[in-house]
Amino acid sequence: MPVDPSLSGRTFPPTAAYDVTEDRIAAFAASTGTPYQAGGPAPATFPIVVAFGAMQALMSDPEVGIELHHVVHGQQKFVHERAVRAGDALRAELSVTGLRQIGGADIISTSSAITDADGQLVCTAEAMLVHKAGA
Repeated sequence: MPVDPSLSGRTFPPTAAYDVTEDRIAAFAASTGTPYQAGGPAPATFPIVVAFGAMQALMSDPEVGIELHHVVHGQQKFVHERAVRAGDALRAELSVTGLRQIGGADIISTSSAITDADGQLVCTAEAMLVHKAGA
């Protein structure tokens, strides 16, 4: 069954604050093979750690009807306002910006606003998910 089209435009509550530490940045950099120098900015893709928490709210909502094992990550894009650094406390708020069905698959577009402890936008993480229910 396709995802309900009324999902488009829905915004999920922000995630709990994620404390960015040197250890977390270094572990992310090591796991992705990205160079990182202690004290420097986090790798450009580091915000996925926070954005993924927001994505979990979308995936785990029983009213949405997404089955995680039927999802393929189609695209990801980050638009940075500033670099992420150790000491940041980041939250992500996900909005579903588009939904369409093509060939029996749901194409779900999302945008996660990642903000710091002062509520200032640090990064926007945009993603496209492809979901085929009952596949």
